[in-house]
Amino acid sequence: MSIRVLVVDDSALIREVLSRTLVRDGDITVVGTATDPIEAREKIRTLDPDVVTLDIEMPNMNGLAFLDKLMRLRPTPVIMVSTLTKKGASETLLALELGAVDFVAKPGADLSGGIEAFAAGLRDKVRAAARSDVRGRAGRVEAPKVAVRTAAAPAGAVIAIGASTGGVEAIRAVLSDMPVDCPPILIAQHMPAGFTSRFAARLDELSAVTVVEAEDRLPLQVGHAYVARGDYHLRIERSSGQLKCRLGQDDPASGHRPSVDVLFESVARTIGPMAVGAILTGMGRDGARGLKLMRQAGAYTVGQSQASALVYGMPRVAFEEGAVVEQAPLEAIAARLANALSRLRSAA
Repeated sequence: MSIRVLVVDDSALIREVLSRTLVRDGDITVVGTATDPIEAREKIRTLDPDVVTLDIEMPNMNGLAFLDKLMRLRPTPVIMVSTLTKKGASETLLALELGAVDFVAKPGADLSGGIEAFAAGLRDKVRAAARSDVRGRAGRVEAPKVAVRTAAAPAGAVIAIGASTGGVEAIRAVLSDMPVDCPPILIAQHMPAGFTSRFAARLDELSAVTVVEAEDRLPLQVGHAYVARGDYHLRIERSSGQLKCRLGQDDPASGHRPSVDVLFESVARTIGPMAVGAILTGMGRDGARGLKLMRQAGAYTVGQSQASALVYGMPRVAFEEGAVVEQAPLEAIAARLANALSRLRSAA
């Protein structure tokens, strides 16, 4: 069955580019286009698309206001088409908080350089959105959270987290439950350059821990989280008796830069049994190999459960390959990580 997409954008050129690139592989059909949210509302009602691509800046109604109404009245998988500006990055993160599945950065005015990569990424994200559990998420009643009072751990312990589609909200949920005495947290979230600094700033606003975009050779501190910079791999190294972030632009791994596998492999090698790791929602298989190396090195590892994952791709592969000690619902992951750290404390 072909995936049925509605393209919503006030630019005729962007509507044409998106429509042309989406149908290229034959498994996606553009069932219609709309120039603004008013037209989009009617077409969603009559065409019932599987996925909607949505611009933010449009006449008659802002894309965010439309998204908010859509998610409340008729939950539908939405991919935001975002501009590579600071304002665009902030609005995109807000769209993800409102329920959008994912986003793509709008191609430049000249539409040259990277258009093929943009097109392939857009099609992959539409496929993931079509498989996502947006309606299930909208109707899900979260289990009551167990307060995490401490996540203290011996010196040298580290938390590593990896995610892709749906990960912005999943990471926020885990970090907002994490107490400030936690060991350093390293995060690899599939996200392009230009968005990760705003993502880190937003996480910093919403959690007790201090969240920053990782910088090369930045020493790790207790109560701090480090987000991999877009288009850079994040690794951990020990030098001069200190644990530090290392950034690199070597080849993509598992199709990504930053790659979850790259982060997890460096944690397995450098930290071994003093690490704990979590793999969250996302499409594909990035992170499974690295998480298995962490588990084999003696680390505690957890995967997000199918029922709580927006896209049960990366956690599924990690589970099937024996990389996770256990699976847990999203609202329990911070507590599971804290419990594993307390065992390290007891053993020290």
